Amino acid sequence: MPLDHFVSQVHLKNFISPKLGNRLYAIRKSDVACFTPRTKDVCGIEDGSTNAYLRQERAIEEFLKAIEPKYNTALRAARKGEIDQEAVLVFAGFAAFVTCCSPAAMRIGSGPLKSLVEVEAVLLDRQGLIERAPPSLGEKTLTELLSEGAVRVAIEGKFPQALGITSILSRASIWGNSPWEILHNDNPNSPFFTSDFPVAIEQRPDGILNRIVPLAPDLAVRIIPDVRLSRSKPDLSFAKFRHRHCTIDRGMTADVNRLIVQCAEDLVFFRDEHEWTFQFVAKHRHYRVDSVTSKVPHGNGIMTLTSERIVERRTA
Repeated sequence: MPLDHFVSQVHLKNFISPKLGNRLYAIRKSDVACFTPRTKDVCGIEDGSTNAYLRQERAIEEFLKAIEPKYNTALRAARKGEIDQEAVLVFAGFAAFVTCCSPAAMRIGSGPLKSLVEVEAVLLDRQGLIERAPPSLGEKTLTELLSEGAVRVAIEGKFPQALGITSILSRASIWGNSPWEILHNDNPNSPFFTSDFPVAIEQRPDGILNRIVPLAPDLAVRIIPDVRLSRSKPDLSFAKFRHRHCTIDRGMTADVNRLIVQCAEDLVFFRDEHEWTFQFVAKHRHYRVDSVTSKVPHGNGIMTLTSERIVERRTA
């Protein structure tokens, strides 16, 4: 079986430390363990890109052929201020891939589906279409069993992955036709981190989520999604793309790195080891991205409202 990397190797290689040869620094959020892996030994799952829910099980690999080989060329263009259609496709496509196919994406995507199944169970119970449980389970309704935690809904992660893959062109199109800020970080003592989920979320006052994607230690992009594009046909010419370049100071860099650490699923990677690095990651490690769902009565039914948020990580 192939070892498929859900964070592209070409991305991780930009964070290799000059002091470590072909390795990079890493900190695991769950136990604050520090280690120096090779890029090929992290963010990979055997057959991770294979999805049996799709007619073409490895369709995502075809998509990546237009992304990964051109990543470094796109980086050089961005550093020069020359963002063209190909660079937009590479960066928007990379972000879309991570948010569809990584373990974090599958976990986050399972949340809304789980809530949908639970709501359907409640509605079917109300109509008397589901029999009560046997005496061994107290002859309770499915609604009661779900409420007590005696029955749980489990979503197989490959299903939300399949949904993400089928909509990946739309996601890349929306992000690529939205405004961008190209964040240049010229401070060698405070480089950008990356992670095993390198598409951080940043909440705006209007409730819309920006996406911050570290591209290299000196470069990141803030994607400001235009929600008006959500029902538009995919446009990979990126005719509506607009951007501006921003050179950010150390304080703004720290804000970006805080979001990168908080949104990482478990692994934080960085090129340079500084005195402040360990404490910074340790301070912000107790968070991750999750889907938060509200269930609101609506007529005879229930309306579910789901959004992604940075939440405190639940620990045993």
